Amino acid sequence: MKLILLAAALAGLTGLGIFMVPVSSSSVFAGVESPPAKTDGITGRQAQQQQQARGAYLAQAGNCMGCHTAQGGRPYAGGHVLDTSIGTFITPNITPDPETGIGLWNEENFWRALHDGKARDGSPLYPAFPYTEYTKITREDSNAIFAYLQSLPPAQQRNRPNQIRFPFNLRPLIYIWRAIYFEQGVYRADNAKSDEWNRGAYLVQGLGHCNACHTTRNPFGASTGELFGGGQLMGSNWYAPSLTSLQEASTSDWAVEDIVELLRTGSSSRAITTGPMADVISQSLQYLTKEDAYAMATYLKSLPETGPRSRGIAPALTEEVDTLLRQGGEIYETHCQDCHGNLGQGAPGTYPALAGNRGITLASPINAIRSILNGGYAPVIASNPRPYGMPPFAQILRDEEVALVLSYIRNAWGNRGTLVTAAQVDRSRKGAQ
Repeated sequence: MKLILLAAALAGLTGLGIFMVPVSSSSVFAGVESPPAKTDGITGRQAQQQQQARGAYLAQAGNCMGCHTAQGGRPYAGGHVLDTSIGTFITPNITPDPETGIGLWNEENFWRALHDGKARDGSPLYPAFPYTEYTKITREDSNAIFAYLQSLPPAQQRNRPNQIRFPFNLRPLIYIWRAIYFEQGVYRADNAKSDEWNRGAYLVQGLGHCNACHTTRNPFGASTGELFGGGQLMGSNWYAPSLTSLQEASTSDWAVEDIVELLRTGSSSRAITTGPMADVISQSLQYLTKEDAYAMATYLKSLPETGPRSRGIAPALTEEVDTLLRQGGEIYETHCQDCHGNLGQGAPGTYPALAGNRGITLASPINAIRSILNGGYAPVIASNPRPYGMPPFAQILRDEEVALVLSYIRNAWGNRGTLVTAAQVDRSRKGAQ
């Protein structure tokens, strides 16, 4: 019995590979369906076009195409590869092709997938499709997204089979996982909060599925600890920081305007996004309406702060450590100082400051290692189609040199963090978790 429970629960680990992507609805507020839109004076076709346009906004804000489109492939035709610890998932075709897509689906089938986590035939879906969060969206939003998807040109592209290892490929075991960890239900407004706050909560908790990434997972793949508490991203070798800790990515001490700017552009006076979050902003968040962005910012700012998170033990400044940091400082002067400054001050709006940067001193240095090895760019957005970026140093610096320069940055200009080892860099270079 323990083996069955473990297999079923670990199947849920696949739900970790999805990035923070909010969604919104122009006529649903705080998870409570508003009265139907007025249709006086418009034809049925015009009403259908309005619903499809609204669904297009929801699908783009929810970044549906990001997962359901292979690199260089036809939009929404599937084929995107999600590597997980239990196997490889290939996202399905969701165009209206009747043979290979969802052309034979109806509104009820689509709603059941989002709300109940079940396929058209009633079988349970793996939580690589994050229905644990999607269950919060309203029926009206579900219908709008479905109407938009059905309006797309059908793409005849057969779904490739998932490669899931035994015993995780036994789909009936998911019923046990669902019974333990899946809480079904549309978002309900908190009447003690403002309409704007509730709207933001609906966006962040629902199709935004922010907690699917920004959370710690137990061995069974279920979210543990506080909501949005931060966690490792499966299959991507990145860490999604806590949205409730001031040591990580809490915005409780930010101005709402700064949060809005970060969500819509990926850059503000307080932070610059790179890595997976930059992709989310480029593909999705930049298209949010101003009202939805402010609602999200209001909710994120209100998240209760958690206690200080362990950062590990910063090194005592012994003679040996001083030598290592001095060597790291020399590497910094050669490769980093021209952009980030001799005091780690950066250049506002162009190069991020490293002094006092919470992303630099996270307990895990994995994000900083990835940035040095692979480089990175701020999001590509309409107002900044060619952002400044950081070149990759994977072919320039050895593992030992990356470890030295990061150890220096994590302990210079008032920063305090653990030393980085060459072994940590080697694991990241090889893509290890």
